[in-house]
Amino acid sequence: MSLWVDKYRPNALHKLDFHKTQAQHLKNLVQQGDFPHLLFYGPSGAGKKTRIMALLRELYGSGVERLRMEHMNFQTPSNKKLEIMTVASNYHIEVNPSDAGIYDRIVVMDLIKGAAQTHQLDASGQREFKVILLTEVDKLTKDAQHALRRTMEKYVQTCRLILCANSTSQVIPAIKSRCLGIRVSAPTSNEIVSILQSVCKKEGLNIPQELAERIAEKSDRNLRRAILMCEACKVQQYPFTKDQEIAEPDWQVYLRETAKSILAEQTPKKLLEIRSRLYELIVHGIPTEIIFKGLLKELIKNCDLQLKTAVIELAASTEHRLHKGAKVIFHLEAFIAKFMALYLQFMEDTLGSLY
Repeated sequence: MSLWVDKYRPNALHKLDFHKTQAQHLKNLVQQGDFPHLLFYGPSGAGKKTRIMALLRELYGSGVERLRMEHMNFQTPSNKKLEIMTVASNYHIEVNPSDAGIYDRIVVMDLIKGAAQTHQLDASGQREFKVILLTEVDKLTKDAQHALRRTMEKYVQTCRLILCANSTSQVIPAIKSRCLGIRVSAPTSNEIVSILQSVCKKEGLNIPQELAERIAEKSDRNLRRAILMCEACKVQQYPFTKDQEIAEPDWQVYLRETAKSILAEQTPKKLLEIRSRLYELIVHGIPTEIIFKGLLKELIKNCDLQLKTAVIELAASTEHRLHKGAKVIFHLEAFIAKFMALYLQFMEDTLGSLY
């Protein structure tokens, strides 16, 4: 029994529910017989991966869905051994090089070199090139991105790269200029409502319009999250009611409680407690960007205009350091410590002006 989000994921370009014009452009691109390297970018839950898999199916047929998990071994210049998990079919290979941390350059170079030097086993009726899908390209180090740029040029005859990123701001211009950029924007609230109603109809359920609209609003236009929320609502209570409670992810509730704890007390002891809560979120696989943005969103709700400006300025410099640094916990903790100092000063000034 699979989750609705996987069960009803469209597997062909003509079955996509939104951005249909873009889907038609992708179909035309495939039918030309050849295409450049592609860079898909857009917010999480907008359907980038769905479009990529539908594109690969259009390119190679249903064989691309017969996937296998593979462990690939790499060796660093210092003879340290790395093991990376990849997902592959006979026609493509998918990997997240940022899993290797600071050694992502080795993964990028060796993986593409290995894939590009082997040709298709069944050349009849198939493309002359393999596809390498690299996810979270915006999290690659600058060294890895420069290595990727050189490798893209060298092996263009035997492989095509499809890159996937949430934002292009961290992708170097040299890579962007060598790819056809395809922006997948988040679906509108109305499109999410329509998809939720369609999924429920296929399941033989009836969802009220009001509930679907509330789920769409709570999901922040993240389609994956919206479908998961809808399924959670069905598990909690069915038949649906228009005013029933919508279950939130545990990490979101935990993040909100963490923000309340920061606002309640600003002491070194509290900072140590917050550190352990941040570690709890990180070890459970919550991305650092989501933790940071979630905390910021909750904290500035309790700030006046002047303090908001100072906090957002602090957040901007911290986010820059987060992208440049390696140990995310240092930067998150530094942001919270500085926020505590700003907030404590703000409270003292406010109380002082009252007396």
